[in-house]
Amino acid sequence: MIHPTAIVDSKARLAKDVTVGPFSIIEADVEIESGTKIGSHVLIAEGARIGKNCHIHHGAVLSTLPQDIKFGGEKTTLEIGENTIIREYCTLNRGTTHRGKTTVGKNCFLMAYVHIAHDNIIEDNVIIANSVQLGGHVCVEEWAMIGGLTAVHQFSLIGKHSMIGGGLRVVRDVPPYILTAGEPLRFGGLNIVGLKRRGFSAEAIRGLKKCYRYIYRSNLNLSQAVKKIESEMEITPEVRIVLDFIRRSERGIIR
Repeated sequence: MIHPTAIVDSKARLAKDVTVGPFSIIEADVEIESGTKIGSHVLIAEGARIGKNCHIHHGAVLSTLPQDIKFGGEKTTLEIGENTIIREYCTLNRGTTHRGKTTVGKNCFLMAYVHIAHDNIIEDNVIIANSVQLGGHVCVEEWAMIGGLTAVHQFSLIGKHSMIGGGLRVVRDVPPYILTAGEPLRFGGLNIVGLKRRGFSAEAIRGLKKCYRYIYRSNLNLSQAVKKIESEMEITPEVRIVLDFIRRSERGIIR
């Protein structure tokens, strides 16, 4: 299952059915689980932990050193969940002492030329389109989607089920369940199509619409909007997630 031109370190641990394409290099201290396919000319550096049934395409570079001048050679990892697809020429760096690891969840799809920097957290079912560049310490929550050629500032937080358009700059946190567009990045309404596809009820969607009307369509500042939501709305699980996100946000949310 390993092409004769591939170089696989004897200390790497690969399941018996892993396939490795021509001219790929797999270093020591790498673990790859069953069913995963490694394409041609792929580099998987030390510290990689790759789950079951992943597909790493031609020219991808995984688990290389963080692009962080504070990095001192400490032992860190890159962890990738099962069923994740990484397309051509993506680059994924391992972590620093800040977290000790960079993580990409299950069932993710990283399109060509995506960069995942050190200490990123990419949760399950995330789709990141071509040439998206994530700075260090970014967190992308589950089911989020990021359009092609978008750049995300370090330490940014992108909420679950949100959708960011292409060719944009993300310099503040993006709350969950919404669409974003424009320069500077702005609220573009609720991600209704995505929420319906994922089985959100009409009641849950109505609650989120009302919640975001207070946040973005009223004359209230953010603190006043949060108080209004807490005093006048039923706090459904979805609305609670929005409020918790706002409290966790350190960069401030997009306006």
